[in-house]
Amino acid sequence: MGRAGHFQAATTVVARLLARLTVLIVICTVCWPAMAGTNVHKGSLGNWIEQVALPMADPQFDSQIKNGISNLLSDFQIRKRPGGLEIFDRYAYKIVDRTGLERGAAISFEFDPATSEVTVNWIDIIRDGVVIKHLSDAEFDVFRRERDAEKGLFDGWLTAYVNINDVRVGDIVDYGKTTVRTPIIGTDLLFHSFAVAWDEPIALIRERVTWPTVQPLNFRQVRTDMRPGVESTGETTTYLWQSANPTPVKSQEYLPPDFRTYPSIEISSTSKWQDIVDTVLPYYRLDQELPAEFASKLDAIAAKYNAPEDRMIEAMRLVQDNIRYVSLSMGRGSYIPRSPTTVVASGFGDCKDKALLLASSLRRLGIQADVALTDLDEGLALATILPTIRAFDHIIVKVVIDSQTFWIDATNYLQGGRADNLVPPDYGFALPIVADNAAMEKIDRNELYQPTTFVNEVFDFPKRKGEPLKLTVTTTYWGADADSMRYKLVSQSAAKIADDYLKYYNRQYPGMKSLGPLVTNDSRDKNLVSVTESYDLSADDLDADNLAKEFALKSDVGIRYLPEPDLLERSAPIWLGSPIFRRHRCTVRNLKAHFVGPEDNDDVITPYVAFKARWTSTSTEFQVDWFLKTINGQVPAKSIGPYLKSLRKINDNSAWNYNFAYSDAEAN
Repeated sequence: MGRAGHFQAATTVVARLLARLTVLIVICTVCWPAMAGTNVHKGSLGNWIEQVALPMADPQFDSQIKNGISNLLSDFQIRKRPGGLEIFDRYAYKIVDRTGLERGAAISFEFDPATSEVTVNWIDIIRDGVVIKHLSDAEFDVFRRERDAEKGLFDGWLTAYVNINDVRVGDIVDYGKTTVRTPIIGTDLLFHSFAVAWDEPIALIRERVTWPTVQPLNFRQVRTDMRPGVESTGETTTYLWQSANPTPVKSQEYLPPDFRTYPSIEISSTSKWQDIVDTVLPYYRLDQELPAEFASKLDAIAAKYNAPEDRMIEAMRLVQDNIRYVSLSMGRGSYIPRSPTTVVASGFGDCKDKALLLASSLRRLGIQADVALTDLDEGLALATILPTIRAFDHIIVKVVIDSQTFWIDATNYLQGGRADNLVPPDYGFALPIVADNAAMEKIDRNELYQPTTFVNEVFDFPKRKGEPLKLTVTTTYWGADADSMRYKLVSQSAAKIADDYLKYYNRQYPGMKSLGPLVTNDSRDKNLVSVTESYDLSADDLDADNLAKEFALKSDVGIRYLPEPDLLERSAPIWLGSPIFRRHRCTVRNLKAHFVGPEDNDDVITPYVAFKARWTSTSTEFQVDWFLKTINGQVPAKSIGPYLKSLRKINDNSAWNYNFAYSDAEAN
């Protein structure tokens, strides 16, 4: 369940490429025409900007050119101005074949109208050494696209698009634009990151930052030893990085969040997370007045529950279950939460709003609570990056009771458990918004001592000829899996879920029919959810296509979630994601013979994943239990070969086929 946050994530290589050069693709999004005052301007270049001649591409990398575009220049220049930043962005590329026309004959970029004013300085085509200017005849279409509107997420960003007339193969497209950015908060803070090599050839990457000398910048080098050239004029200091014809970097999938494939540089105007916290601290006061009716509900919780742990859970459920999630992250709403009074009155809020409301509620109940910044997808990287407000896209709540720390995501819905079995959000790290000694803190995971999903299939083969096979499936979910299933049961219709399950079994056993609706049971305090399904398979379908003689018992323990990367030139570790511990048991009854498991049924035990299969049998019953558990979150690059070999062995041992039509009596 993705939830958008309020802070814009740091620019990535891919995002930068898409922002600079994008073919307009019609996708399933909500679009609106641009509002008044949000047009892209045309204007001349500022005198602070350095212009450089277009470089030559190194022909040794021609074979690695993608989509008919040869990148020539990426020039990014930043300087501080009163109340924010001025940014110059230039990009030039050559169209080398017909494919490149589709990609390179249009320019598209996104911007936030609440904080940015964009001026395009030129759009040129260079053909046989002759410069053909197109800025004057360029017509920009500016529109708003909300990709996640169906999830209740609105960011207000605009897309500007222009189609360049008369672009031909062999042309060089060269354009530059200047953005005046006035941040809503943190106007004196700078964070910028860039890659010094891309996954495709580029002749020159150039990054230039001009900043007040009295505020020295901090740098972090990632997989590179590149240092800037530095020039000082007294009041300002200019830092310049240049990377000429860098060797393209092979892109890799399944990367850990804290691993950077591309050699890159991070720049920050501060080395202290406290500076980031101080920027947002005034907006997260926890002594704000709560609406009378809402406050009375908290007082009722206090009267009913003496233990702070119980008060915490009841307040969590009050906010999670009764305040719906809607993110209006536009303008001030991108950074500044609405007051608890406004949130309660409207009945909705985003992560900022709900976290502030929950933390304020817990304070009223006498519980130490603070809001904390984190990131949904890149939270594990927060421990390594330089301090920046742009590192976060989500806010949660930190609670401390008798030296024990709890982390709560107020945007969750119908979360189960009490204090002793509450599942913390799996975000890696978080930064509590506190007045003193702010520091990044690790969000510890709960150790999995039992399977979080247990599928129990019972196949009752017919005792008499002509009777159907019966199948009963009981799936028990615990912990995070119970939370997910509980949400699924209320967000989807029971009929839709039952239909999906029936399709799953029909793929394995054609002709399977449901005997009734799903039977569900939810013990929210224990955080246990169970779902029971009942099916039958007619005698004719059981006999068709030798199904009974080639009957498959197949485990569903999450093997499909384990990544299988391409080993070719792999240099990065792979990320196994959140911990998995699952169990699947098949019991086959009313058999007419004695069956056993395979002789070569070896366990798969590695430092990263463990897989076991256990079987028992009697003269009329056969049972197999499969277990899968991830041990470590990452597989080092040097161990990926053995890991992939273990995956093949796991897959080979995850399904067993039997001739359950076999009878000892008939054989004798």
